[in-house]
Formats: sequence, C-alpha cells, structure tokens
Amino acid sequence: MMYHFCTYFDKNYLLRGLALYHSLKEHSPPFTLSVLCMDNDTYDTLTRLNMPELRPISIDDFEREDHELLIAKENRSRIEYYFTCSPCLPLYIFKTQPNTDLVTYLDADLFFFDSPAPLFEEMGNSSIAIIPHRFPPNSRNAETAGSYNVGYLSFRRDTNGMACLKWWKAKCIEWCCDKVEDNRFADQKYLDSFPYLFSEVGILQHKGANVAPWNMINYRMSYSRRKIFVDGVPLLFVHFHGLLAVRTWFYFFLCIARDFRSLLVIRRKIVIPYLLMLHRIAGQLTGTPISINRIRYESNTDRYSLLYRLFHNRQVLAKKLECLCNGACYFSIFGRFV
Repeated sequence: MMYHFCTYFDKNYLLRGLALYHSLKEHSPPFTLSVLCMDNDTYDTLTRLNMPELRPISIDDFEREDHELLIAKENRSRIEYYFTCSPCLPLYIFKTQPNTDLVTYLDADLFFFDSPAPLFEEMGNSSIAIIPHRFPPNSRNAETAGSYNVGYLSFRRDTNGMACLKWWKAKCIEWCCDKVEDNRFADQKYLDSFPYLFSEVGILQHKGANVAPWNMINYRMSYSRRKIFVDGVPLLFVHFHGLLAVRTWFYFFLCIARDFRSLLVIRRKIVIPYLLMLHRIAGQLTGTPISINRIRYESNTDRYSLLYRLFHNRQVLAKKLECLCNGACYFSIFGRFV
C-alpha cells in the first residue's frame, strides 16, 4: 500500500521538514510526501535535492487557482496564513492527484521512530482520522488549544472526508487568528467539531502516536530490543513542538518526564537522535540559502532576561506538574550537543 502524506514549511523549518522525510524514509512503507514550499528558497532547494519520494509544490502554483486564499492572505500575519493553508493543502492534493484516495497531513516538526501502519489499521474505513492532544489531567490547555491536535490528520476522498475538508477550509478562510477568541484558536480548535458534524470520524487512540512535550508526563517510557515503548506500546512518532533553535548546533527543548528512567529514554533515545539528525542535515546543506529561528540580543540585559525567563518558567512548570503526578516530576533543558 502506498501512503500519501503532505506537509508545508518555509526555509525556517527546512531542516525539520527534511528530518520528517528521512524518518518516513527509514520507517514507513512505500510513501510520497508532498511538500508545499512556502517560499522560493525552499522550493529551489527541494527541487535540487531531487529526493524520489518527495514532491515539492510551488507556492505560486498552489495559490494560482485559489482566489479565496489569496484574499485571506491580505488580512492576516504570515503564521496565520500558514494555518489557513492547512485544510487547503489536502484539497489541492486531491485536485491535482486524481488517483489519490487518502491523504494524511503531517506537521513538519514530526519525527517517526516506527512505521505509521498501525494508525492506518486503526483508522480502518473511517473517512477522517484525528488525534487527541492527551493533555495531563486538570490541564486548561484543552479548553484553549482544543481536544485534538492538527499535527496528524487523515482524509479520505469520499463524501464525509471532502465535506469535512471544505467546511474546515471555509472556517479558516473566515477566521484563522493566532489567538483564542470566541471558542476558536487558529486552524486547530475547529477540529473539536469534526466528530459532531461529520460521520465516520476515527479518533486515534494509539499511545505511541503524537507523543509531545505537553503529554510526555503521562507516560512511562522504556527502551528494549532497539525499540522505544510508551506504556508498553511502540513509539510511532514524536511531535517536537516548541523546539527553539538558537544555532544549528544549539537548541532549547524542555523535556518533562514522569520518572527518571523515562527522562533518560527521552534524552538519549528521542531528543538527542533528533537533534543529531538536524545537525547532519544542516551539514549536508552547507551553502544552501536556508535559515533557522535564532534569538537575537540587543544587549547583555536582554540575554540575561531570556535566561531568567527560561529557568523561572521551568521552576513554575515543575511546581504545576508536581501536583499532577504526585511529586514525581523530572525535566531537562537541552543545550549544545555536538
């Protein structure tokens, strides 16, 4: 079976998007990854790399026939426009690839550690597949960010799947702001309505899918037989949301674990391999017009202020999480690793 994935990113996320591709290349059955390139540098780079399973899509081609999207582009920020493109991309794939019957959208900062096949088996004949955030108990994030995460979504080319995509697109065209307002948040809070408005919506329950900074504390992580396990089931993919790149060799990433053994697995078997992959890709792209998110300091005062906020927030977060896990809270901040 051929899996059809899609994602989008600009040159700021090029390293992460390529890391996603390499993880699929290692772990996925036959697949194609269609990438909406949000700038010309990204499109030129991916075209030059000429990777067999990766199909770059020019932003000009993508926007050419979508007048609603171009109008929306004029009244929102760059990140809000990116969010608006989320439902438009699967629709574009269905339009331009008539033989594709199932499309799975992936955030560019996902990284696979095992085959995604169990997720498609769990989806079965459903028209739509969504995945919960799985916030810790008593977390208020579920109220603001939504119950489901936009990082992994599958749509089938049938009546329900297409109706859902078109409804989601219309809502994002109407409003897609990077803030919470009137029970809406960006492109994501709309997912809460999918199970109520459409039939054949599968809610994926695999614990090894979409492990992320906001839910790692829920699980006991282990490693054996060259596999990572989440509460005894294989880890499929991690969502590296919130990873802050200061340089190509220096990152901030707050890791929170339920116990010390889980923390070691997260550090040694999850985060460090991902960072090393980013570093390796950056080395291979030397001379390519890419960029990463950097922190710029206007003065030493700003530098110390940033460090204070990082460590102060770490202490505040630790206190909150101790209440959720009976005092067992382990966390770490990653810095230079090569």
